[in-house]
Amino acid sequence: MADRAFLERLSRELADKGLLIEAGWVGYRLAVMSPQAPPIQLEECKMAFFAGALHLFQSIMTIMDPGSEPTEADLNKMDLIDKELRKFGREFELKATKAKGSA
Repeated sequence: MADRAFLERLSRELADKGLLIEAGWVGYRLAVMSPQAPPIQLEECKMAFFAGALHLFQSIMTIMDPGSEPTEADLNKMDLIDKELRKFGREFELKATKAKGSA
């Protein structure tokens, strides 16, 4: 099983190589998954993590107005996405903090 220091180093290296989603997955794994998680759990969670990233990216590419400059509507859509994700981030932080406190 990979240790925490290795996973943290790997996360930084992946981000430097343009693998932002992979680095996010590593960070997620560090934050919420047990180091003893079985391989199938890791595979399924990684699939779900990447599916969420893919959905967000494809949705953004689909909902933006045509043209090279962002429109007011584009900015509003991004603001709404930001608010939704910040809300989730706060909830995620609370759950992760509680989980670590009970470990």
